[in-house]
Amino acid sequence: MDLSNIFDMLKNPQALKAQAEEMQKKMNAIRATGQAGGGMVKITLSGNMEMLECEISPELSEFKDIPLLQDLIRAAHHNAAEKIKEEIQNEFAGSLGGFGSGMPFGNLPGNFSGTGV
Repeated sequence: MDLSNIFDMLKNPQALKAQAEEMQKKMNAIRATGQAGGGMVKITLSGNMEMLECEISPELSEFKDIPLLQDLIRAAHHNAAEKIKEEIQNEFAGSLGGFGSGMPFGNLPGNFSGTGV
């Protein structure tokens, strides 16, 4: 996509708005489940990083190591967030033309890069 295409898009705000709304619908429809501890903790996120489900294995109900359980939950969430980011990149790379590879997907909500999670 070259600069003239961007200016053409900006000249038609209704079409731009419709395209943005369509992209938002697609993002909201994306689902991904991350897991940790061999599947003992599972987190399901939507494309807008909303937590939809949190499953903790009954085996962990009497688990006394709370810090480890917290780490498992964070790791499962991080795993799901990475899957969401990959899915968004795959879904929208083609529709974003030349901008697909340069989009700041690292800045999506829920990105834990650099936090050690």
